Amino acid sequence: MTNAIFLSFDFGTKNIGIAAGQTITKTATPLKVVHAKNGVPNWHEITALIEQWRPQALVVGIPVALDGTPHRLTTLAQEFADNLHQRYNLPVHEAEERLTTKAARAEIYEAGGYKALQTKSVDCAAAVLIFEEWVKKDN
Repeated sequence: MTNAIFLSFDFGTKNIGIAAGQTITKTATPLKVVHAKNGVPNWHEITALIEQWRPQALVVGIPVALDGTPHRLTTLAQEFADNLHQRYNLPVHEAEERLTTKAARAEIYEAGGYKALQTKSVDCAAAVLIFEEWVKKDN
């Protein structure tokens, strides 16, 4: 079995958390937060990560309401996924996500308390969860 590398994105209008995942262990590692302005990221930072990690594909968390219906961020995240595909000519997988940020915050708090929440990136932890949930469902 060959190992495939993916970059995973937790899209937000102010911050986009990014993690690197791989298919052998189906785990991911937090990388960094790229700041965005109205959902538009610093593309140079994303390009640098693409060049460094050389992923086979990308995974973008697409937020939906608890009942599965789309909302304002759903469309923005889908547009971000389309932009990634157009810019980097890589396959982009959309992973439906609900409450990932809340789960990431709880995981960080359980591991290190309030202080950990101030020092660890919830956005990157959410990107890890997005990849790990997606890879276990789809691969």
